[in-house]
Amino acid sequence: MPRDDRTGIAEHGLDIATQVSKSAAAGAAAGVSPVEQGIWHWPGSLSLHHGAELPQVRIGWRLEGAAGAPVVAALGGISAHRRVFDALSGGQGWWSELAGPARALDSLRVRVFGIDYLGASGESTGPTPGGEFPSLSSYDQAEVLRGLMDHLRIARLRAIVGASYGGMVALAFAERFPDRVEQLLVLSAADRTHPMATAWRSVQRRIVRFARSVGHPAEGLELARSLAMATYRSPQEFAARFAFAPVANDGQFVFPVEQYLRARGRDYAARYLPESFLCLSESIDLHAVNARRIEVPTTLVAVREDQLVPIADMRALAGLLPRARLHEISSLFGHDAFLKEAQQLKPIFECLYGEV
Repeated sequence: MPRDDRTGIAEHGLDIATQVSKSAAAGAAAGVSPVEQGIWHWPGSLSLHHGAELPQVRIGWRLEGAAGAPVVAALGGISAHRRVFDALSGGQGWWSELAGPARALDSLRVRVFGIDYLGASGESTGPTPGGEFPSLSSYDQAEVLRGLMDHLRIARLRAIVGASYGGMVALAFAERFPDRVEQLLVLSAADRTHPMATAWRSVQRRIVRFARSVGHPAEGLELARSLAMATYRSPQEFAARFAFAPVANDGQFVFPVEQYLRARGRDYAARYLPESFLCLSESIDLHAVNARRIEVPTTLVAVREDQLVPIADMRALAGLLPRARLHEISSLFGHDAFLKEAQQLKPIFECLYGEV
């Protein structure tokens, strides 16, 4: 069997038994279940969708929630990771506003399954600083998820909840492995990317590649992320937040929105590899599935203000899927609504707990 370095909290080197004991003691009153997580080593090399081979692949994973409950995989954007939420520390997961005890993705009713994407900056196999990495498909992430399920003896997922890139992976998984998942909940992700979104991302990748070529990869990622933030949110939000006069600084005017974008760029570059950004940004634009072949019941959530995944693309996907329901919401947060709109999304997430 492939090696699996299980830990309770891998960062502190605790084994699973220690973490179970500590979790039980700290979280018993609140009904918090023990956390399981680890690093799984893929047997042999992994054949990728676009033709390359990856040797010695490792995948980081995490399970948290009600013991013995149905398992729901939660997959987010390219910056997401295996820590979907953390009931003991609070607020440290990438989806902590929507996932956790009594939240939209209710860890008192399901066990939440998170992974570090292949090619990302987590514990899974990915690029090294200054190195190159083969092109990845959403099908490759789906294959990794299927392999982890086999290893962890998860015969079938109650659902995959996928947002942005995670929604693409969910659709790829359902096309390839329909018997391994009961339903999908897909937020702001279509069967293929819109050319306008690809245009924005291709410019971001060129910025990073140019910056790498002149020895400033982190600064390039800062700029690329700044540009990306302008596409994640809506014009209406920016108008409400940043319609103020610029201030003079060292002989230059600095606009309020400019300060915001710079800060978000710096934060991102401090925790993410430029090479991982290049890899997974390209993977988004390579994404294409055959929606007519996806027979898994699918709930779609579209955001009218989403600049990256236009509402027309989500409506078209709903028309192609054999068993789909489409919810349309409105949000100033645009594409980032899946991170912020807990109140609007919570009723939709109830589909995870009833009959399919």
